[in-house]
Amino acid sequence: MTRRFGHLSDEARSGLLLAAAAVLAMLAANLPGLDRLYALFLEVPVAVRVGALEIAKPLLLWINDGLMALFFLFVGLELKREAVAGSLRDARVAALPIAGALGGVLAPTAVYLAVARAEPAILGGWAIPAATDIAFAIGIAALLGRRFPPALRIFLLTLAIVDDLVAILVIAVFYTGDLSATALVVAALALVLLALLNRLGVVRVAAYVVVGTVMWVAVLKSGIHATLAGVALGLAVPLSGRDGREGPAHAFEHGLAPWVNFAILPLFAFANAGVVLAGMSPATLAEPLPAAIALGLFVGKQAGVMLAAGLAIAAGVARLPRGTSWSQLYGAALLTGIGFTMSLFIGSLAFHSDRVLDQMRLGVLVGSLASALAGAAWLRWCARPGNA
Repeated sequence: MTRRFGHLSDEARSGLLLAAAAVLAMLAANLPGLDRLYALFLEVPVAVRVGALEIAKPLLLWINDGLMALFFLFVGLELKREAVAGSLRDARVAALPIAGALGGVLAPTAVYLAVARAEPAILGGWAIPAATDIAFAIGIAALLGRRFPPALRIFLLTLAIVDDLVAILVIAVFYTGDLSATALVVAALALVLLALLNRLGVVRVAAYVVVGTVMWVAVLKSGIHATLAGVALGLAVPLSGRDGREGPAHAFEHGLAPWVNFAILPLFAFANAGVVLAGMSPATLAEPLPAAIALGLFVGKQAGVMLAAGLAIAAGVARLPRGTSWSQLYGAALLTGIGFTMSLFIGSLAFHSDRVLDQMRLGVLVGSLASALAGAAWLRWCARPGNA
């Protein structure tokens, strides 16, 4: 349920905070004096050691590997709730956003590969424009208020969740390094123990936190990206207890929501959106990498979502959300081009050169900003009498 403080909902506040964090990152990365402090902040060494086990990483990687695992835990909890008790339970309601999500992954990927094919070194970033930022997209929808029908919000939320699920699978399959068999065995045993706790009806949050932490460390050491442990934990936590009351998943999700929306995602945005503009010009955006990402997000996303949604409705397996017009559906499709957090995250896994990372960030910011502004403007226009 959307809670309100003053005239803005939590979702709208979260979206504005994300935008503010991105602007601050841009300023910090480019203003003389602040740029060095910004770089030093991201490079602060942080180490945790227990006996022979040590995890030592710069602060940036603790944010990307650690805090983002909590974000993916939140996504896993949300995905489970929607699948068990939410909109994903009704096949015809779920079919439209699922079809849209698949189209919204395939089309941006095709656009990216078409633009980037002349530069083989950047082809590995093909998944960057395939993601949708849940917090940002839903935040824009919340700012639009009554101009964004409730059924359309469910469509956008479900599509973004499915998008993130696809992104998680992509990370697991395509962005995994060298594997450690021992760590993988430990992670698998932790996952089995989580499933057993669920099966036995254990509802103590602490039990899942302890086993989930062990699994996160094992996954981190295994070579598979550690954020996958967050998703696995989210899917393992039970929704209800033996007596039919709310299970720990609800407490987990409600407890994590403010931390994710108002701390983890803004901190991630601040740490990853700092594009160094020195040496760049408007022509930089026409270079293969930023152009492929920006066009993938802005053109590929809306085209893929609308084409797949249209085909699903024409085939009779899905229907337009109740009280929603095709024009409003197109507005939601525009908003799916806000890749931001997820796109930056995948980009940080795909590339490591500072110059290439700056170009990647530029493409993500331009494509996401264009999608946000176009989607908001289109939906405001749709809200005028006679336009929907």
